Formats: sequence, C-alpha cells, structure tokens
Amino acid sequence: MWEGLGLQVFLVSLGYVLFSAAASSAPLERAHRRHLSLHRHRERAGKEGQVLHRSKRGWVWNQFFVIEEYTGPDPVLVGRLHSDVDAGDGSCRYILSGEGAGTIFVIDDKTGNIHATKTLDREEQAQYTLTAQAVDRDTSKPLEPPSEFIVKVQDINDNPPVFLHGPYYARVPEMSNVGTSVMQVTATDADDPTYGNSARLVYSILQGQPYFSVEPQTGIIRTALPNMDREARQEYDVVIQAKDMGGHMGGLSGTTEVKITLTDVNDNPPKFPQSVYPMSVSEDKVPGEEVGRLKAKDPDLAENGLVSYRFVDGGDGMTVFEITTDTDTREGVIKLRKLVDYETKKAYTLRVEASNTHVDPRFIAWGPYKDTATVKVTVEDADEPPAFIATSYTFEVEENAPNGTVVGRVHAKDTDSAGNPVRYMIPRYTDVEQFFSVGPDDGIIKTTRPLDREALPWHNISVSATEIGGHHQDTKVRVNIKVKDVNDNAPEFATNYEVLVCENVSPGKLIGTVSAVDKDEIGQRQYFHFSIAPEAVNNQNFSLKDNRDSTASVYVTRRGFSRMSQDKYFLPIEIHDNGIPPMSSTNTLTIRVCSCDSKDTILSCNVEPYILPAGLSTGALIAILACIVILLAIVVLFVALRRQKKEPLIVFEEEDIRENIITYDDEGGGEEDTEAFDIATLQNPDGANGFLPRKDIKPEFQYPMRPGGHTAANSVDVDDFIKTRVTDADNDPTAPPYDSIQIYGYEGRGSIAGSLSSLESVTTDSDLDYDYLQSWGPRFKKLADLYGTKDSVDDNS
Repeated sequence: MWEGLGLQVFLVSLGYVLFSAAASSAPLERAHRRHLSLHRHRERAGKEGQVLHRSKRGWVWNQFFVIEEYTGPDPVLVGRLHSDVDAGDGSCRYILSGEGAGTIFVIDDKTGNIHATKTLDREEQAQYTLTAQAVDRDTSKPLEPPSEFIVKVQDINDNPPVFLHGPYYARVPEMSNVGTSVMQVTATDADDPTYGNSARLVYSILQGQPYFSVEPQTGIIRTALPNMDREARQEYDVVIQAKDMGGHMGGLSGTTEVKITLTDVNDNPPKFPQSVYPMSVSEDKVPGEEVGRLKAKDPDLAENGLVSYRFVDGGDGMTVFEITTDTDTREGVIKLRKLVDYETKKAYTLRVEASNTHVDPRFIAWGPYKDTATVKVTVEDADEPPAFIATSYTFEVEENAPNGTVVGRVHAKDTDSAGNPVRYMIPRYTDVEQFFSVGPDDGIIKTTRPLDREALPWHNISVSATEIGGHHQDTKVRVNIKVKDVNDNAPEFATNYEVLVCENVSPGKLIGTVSAVDKDEIGQRQYFHFSIAPEAVNNQNFSLKDNRDSTASVYVTRRGFSRMSQDKYFLPIEIHDNGIPPMSSTNTLTIRVCSCDSKDTILSCNVEPYILPAGLSTGALIAILACIVILLAIVVLFVALRRQKKEPLIVFEEEDIRENIITYDDEGGGEEDTEAFDIATLQNPDGANGFLPRKDIKPEFQYPMRPGGHTAANSVDVDDFIKTRVTDADNDPTAPPYDSIQIYGYEGRGSIAGSLSSLESVTTDSDLDYDYLQSWGPRFKKLADLYGTKDSVDDNS
C-alpha cells in the first residue's frame, strides 16, 4: 500500500447508446475532479477531528470499458490514470504494459490518458488485462508499485442470429392433431448474452402458414391445421426466422428452411373402380391358368396400402376358381382350379372382397376398410379333342393266336356339340414291330402275327383318336395287352449238370440230383416227370429215381470204375410236364470218374497223369532249359569280347599316336613344357573335315622329291636312314600297321599354340649352318626354309 498517495481512475463509458464523440474528455474530467475533491475532503475532515482511519493506497481502481466496433476519426479515450504523487510538473511518467499495450492501447506518459487505437471486436477478445505503474521520469524509479486492471470490451449488436444446421428436414404423420411437435430449430448469436438484448432471440414463421407454427422462445415447430392429408399434399417448405433484440425493431435476423414431409397412415380404404368385372375362360384351359385380374385402388403407401382378395359368394364357382394376391401389382388374380365344360355350364358369378391387411386403430371409425365387386366369368366353347370312354384299357390274347385275332375295342367320341366322327390309329413309336392293328372307324384292335409270351408277355401300346373335320385334334389312350400262356415249351435241365463219381464207389450210392425248368407258366399243380431215355434203359451203370417234386436222383448200380478205361459216362434223361398238350425233352447228364481217397474225398478227376510216359519230370525239363539258356549267354558274351579286341579300321582322333610322341629341338623348359603345351594343335585339321589316314592300305607318296639343293656332309646319313625305313614299311605286307611313321610336314593354317622358341632362333646370333636341311627332302622343307635362309634374311635386312 502506498501511504499518502491516491490514484484517481477516470472511467469513460459510452453506455448502451453511443453519445456524440465530441462529448468526451471535458465532462468526464469534471466528474473525476469532483470524485477526487470528495476524496480529499474526507481525508481533511478526518485529520481535524482526530478521527483515525485506515490509510488507503494511492491507486483507486475500477474496470475500464470500451465499446466495440468504434469507428470514429480519433482514438477513443478508455480512461485516465492519475497518482497523488504526480505534482503536475512532468516528473512523473506513466507506464502501461500487458495485453495489447503499445499496439491496441497507448498511454500518455504525462497525463495518464489511455486511448484505444484500433477497432475492437468483443467476439474476438472480450477483455484485456493491463498493468499500470508510475515512475520517476529522470531516474525511472517506481513511485508506486504496479497494479493490474481490466479493460472490458463492451458489446454492441453486430452479429445476426445463425442457424448452424440448416436446412432442416422433418417428418410428421398425416392427420396429426393440431399442436403435434414436428421438430425444434435453434439459432445462435455471437453477441454477449449477458449484456442487453443483443443475443435474446425470438423465432417466427415467415412461410408455411397456416399449416405450421413455431414457438417464439423455443423454436419448436408444430402443426397448425387438423387433418392434413398426405394424399392431397405431401411436402411443405417452411421458413423460420430468428431475430435478436427480443424481436424488436432494429434487431438483426437470420432465417432457415425446413422441409416437412407428411408420412403415410392407413386412412383410406380400398375401392374398386367398377362394380362388375366381366371375364371369360375357354373350356380347354387347364387348372392353374389365369382367368383375369382386378384391382382395388388404395392411395396409401407400403403396408398401409396392402390389399388382400377373397371370394365371399359365388356358389359352385368358388370351387372351380381361386383368387390370389399379386404382391407386386396389388391385383387380385383369378385362376382356374378345375376344368370347366361349356356343354355343362356356360357362366359363373363370383363376389370378390378387397380389404386392407393392416388397419390403424386410430382411424377404424373411418371404416370399413374393404370393398366388394362382382366378377362374371363366361365359359367359351372350344374345339376339344375326342374323349375316350375309359382312361386306359387292358386286354388279353393267347400266344400263338393266328393273324387277325381280335384283342379288344377302344371307343372315343367328340364332346363338342357338332359330334364329328372319330378316326383311330396306333402311333408307330408305341408298337415299333407292329404286332397289332386298329380299325380306323370302329377302334377294334387285332393281332398281325402270332405272339410269343416267353419273348414278350406284355405289350403296352397307345391308340389315338382324331376328330374328322374341325381342327383335327387328337387324344391318346393307354392300351395294355397281356399275352396268355400256352404250353408250347418242353421242360429242360435247370443247368448243365456234371456228376462226379469215385472209382471205388459202392453200388446203390446216390451221386447227384437233377431238376428241371419250363419257360411256360408253371401252375400250382404242375410238376415234371423224369425217366431214363429208352435207348439207355438197359445200362448197367446208373439208375434214376423220380422224386415226385420235379427233381430226380441218380444212383450207381455197379461196383468200381476205372478212369484208364473210361473217364466219362453220358446218361440221357427224358423230362415230361403235365401241361396241355404235354411236352417232353431229352437231356444228357455227364458223369465223370474221379480218383478218391478212402473217405471218398475226390483227389483228381484229370486223366493226363496216367497218359504221360514215365520219363523226365517237369522239374527236370525246367533245369535242362535253364542250362541251355546259361550256355547261350556264355557264347554271346565270348563273341562280344572277341569283337572288342579287333582293331578298328579307322584311326580316330583319340587314338592318334601323334598325340603321344612329342619330339622337337628346343632349348626351353624340357620335359615340363609337355604339360603346358597342347600337342593337339599340331594335328592336321583336314582330319576334322572327314579325312583320316587309313592303316589297312599302303600310303601314297604325297610329296615328290625336290631336286637340287645343297646337302651337308652329314645329311646323307639321315636322309638314307629315313628313306630306308619308309621303304621297308611300305613293302612289308605282313607287319600292320603298314605305316607307323607320323608325318609332321603340315604346318597348319595358323595354330593357336603359337610358335616354338627354337623355331624363332633364326633371329638370334647363331653361327650354326643349317643349309644341309635342304637335302633332307620335302619332309624337312619347313625347317630348311626357316634355318637355311639366314644369309638371305641378312641380305634383305
């Protein structure tokens, strides 16, 4: 606290209504002076009366206010700072710091007047916190401690209301009561709601009356008319206004659009556009076919407009027809349930009811939600095909009956009123082999050939009847013909029997049982009788017993059989049936003699082991064949080895002896050079082109002797030696190969091996004389040319 100091704060407030800019500093200063004088008077009274008071600080603070959006020509005076220590001689300097100090707010350091230099917007910043301090102008020492104060920006109505979420969309059911809430709209105002009426909003409706209204304070939109019908009008465009200043004149406003849609309710019953619907159906229509459609109109939507249809009256027509609902088109579909006959009944009258599936209980008093209409169905005459009296026919005929035997008769007639005659025929695809024929006029079916029951006991054919005249329509009927059996097949063995009997069989032993079958039908009292054929009745080996149950037993009548003498016996047996006429056949039973043990167990029925001579067994034959195969394998191997040892006639490259003989006069690395040098490069490339020297013929002399040339003293020995050896080899026909001397006279076409070091010794300073090489013949021509031309080379150089 500052003792003896007082700061008077001059507050300039323009109030809610902005006064003239000219009435600014003078009246305000007078007011502050009065405030200051009053303060000092109270202090003096206290001193004179010796009344002690608590000392007050020299700053008297209050909030400063400045109006926003001030656009005057001069900076607006915010207030004035004054300290009691300021003697008015200019020694006191006022300093201002804080938010906006120096940029928005400036202070006169002598007088303490604070001005706002810029236009302020409360919506950007509502208040500023500043710090004021009085210091000595010369020393800059504080005369009083600094203190903070607030400059509040006073709001004016400069922002209109805004609907942030518009446009709006709302739905309300049709036929709603008056006052039904539709939705609430809300606007916002950026002005200060705590100061004045700048942010106090009032809502009103500009468009949409008299259908809707809005509550002024809340913005709730409500219905204003009863019984608004969606079918009459479905959508409404409503404009809502929000105005500040409490809705008074001079306030700012904003608007928004609300699109309100009436939703559907079931408030309309279905209605048939006409009371009577004529329809027709042809008598040739089949059940399930559509007869006609009718529709009751309902303007409601979705499930509110669903309509169902049913018959409520119609007599016997309710069983002939049926009605269903097409959910896609909302139509009633009348279909045929049974066949109709023009000749029986020509018209039907039906009563159809259409009703809503879903009824709103709020509007049930507006009902009934159904309607009825009359449907008159006329049956049209159609040219129908003939109709058979029966749906199918079954006849019987004996097998083997002669051609033309009557099987039965089918009958059809024309059901139309014209009564046209009918013609019959058998479709060929039902009687491919044409066993039957039908009379075209009378429908009598006859056979065309004898029938065999055993081949085909049933014949299933069709007979068609076609109307003569009209549209030649036809109809078909199924005819089943059964072929009755006649005893025309003799019985026979059920299978090819073969009975086995042991060689040591005892007389009277049962060795087998036979049975018979008959292709004809076997009745309950029918049986077969077995007997030995007359030509074998006197045989002494076997006997036959009829068991009276369509089987017979075979017995042995002699002791012992021998397979060596006879291994098979044939017993003819006659089989008779008791049919009319009776039939019989002779069948042969085969009896095979077998070797058995003491328990009559059959060991073998094969007679071959007794026929084979007592010689080599099968194992011995296999051993002999194995030895023969081994010997053949040895011979083949020996021949193959002999062929491998035979010399080939052609000398192949890999066997060329020149690859194994390396001879050259070189003063290089000696033996080590043979490992690095590829001797194959010295081979004649003509051999790669298919030319290979033959060893089985005498070689021809390829190079003629070149006459002349100087011969060295010791060259005769070498030349004679070579020629002698060549002559001996050529003339000796018994010593192959005929020519083993390899020829190195071919120099090549530019071998990749390069030249040997000794061949280039011609360029060295050697004193040796190689002219004698000229006399060695053509085989040493290259050496003679290389080493025997030293003088000429020197001369040329």
